[in-house]
Amino acid sequence: MPVEPKLARPGRDSRAWRWIECAPEWPALAGTDWVETIFEVDVQDRLHRKQGRSIARWTLESEAGRCVVYLKRHFVLPRMNGVLARIWPRAVWSPGMEEWQHLQTAAQLGVRVPRAMAAGQVVGPDYRVRGFIAVEELADQLALHEAIPLAARSLEPLAFDRWKRGLIGEMARLARLLHDANYFHQDLYLCHFYIPRSFCLPGGAPSDWTGEVAMIDFHRLTHRRVGAFWSRVKDLAQLLYSSDEFGVTERDRLRFARAYGLSRRGWSAWSWRLIGLKAARYRNHNRKAGG
Repeated sequence: MPVEPKLARPGRDSRAWRWIECAPEWPALAGTDWVETIFEVDVQDRLHRKQGRSIARWTLESEAGRCVVYLKRHFVLPRMNGVLARIWPRAVWSPGMEEWQHLQTAAQLGVRVPRAMAAGQVVGPDYRVRGFIAVEELADQLALHEAIPLAARSLEPLAFDRWKRGLIGEMARLARLLHDANYFHQDLYLCHFYIPRSFCLPGGAPSDWTGEVAMIDFHRLTHRRVGAFWSRVKDLAQLLYSSDEFGVTERDRLRFARAYGLSRRGWSAWSWRLIGLKAARYRNHNRKAGG
């Protein structure tokens, strides 16, 4: 369970404020001075940098044990965030703290998510805002854009068809779980669903897929009543667009639509076409961008 939030001035700079959350065992894994060094620690494994932020795989080993996390750090955030943070220091002004809260929300809704080990935001000096989150790695698991082709190559055709039926039913259940509560992922792509690698091998899949699929990257999760219809269309269009993978057929897409319950919810044929049009726009945009 996460510890209570701490809002305090760091020892290094009396003009700065920090808000820190972490799992109870995190300080023993990351070191007693981890709060002071989190933005300086050199993490190179699978490092990706872009526009003032970075993400890398961080392996922590100590007497307390071993833990592998993905460390996301935002070094540069909009100056206005800093201005507002000075006025409301107990509000969330960094993507890391947002994702910490969003992961808790998704878990409370019943979605299986990776464990957030630590998160925080630092305001100052002046109007500078920085933030981070460390999320535990889903060990020995694959994103669906990798898992589905692997299963297609590993399983007999009839077994693969049964495998997809179970998986599709669970994906539809998860999407419906969020949408029925008016929460929308806003990055609902195949690559953000994870299953154990062993599920892709003969005899490895569960007989009941309920609770066996994890979801990641909840930093853009939003709750919306007004405009919920269009947010639902966007989520489902993203999933439809990302389903252009080896092993996925049109029959599978229709299975998802039925499992999700489009027809039972009063969504007429034009709404499915609307999702298809939105997915086509994503496809055209990606093609123009050279993706």
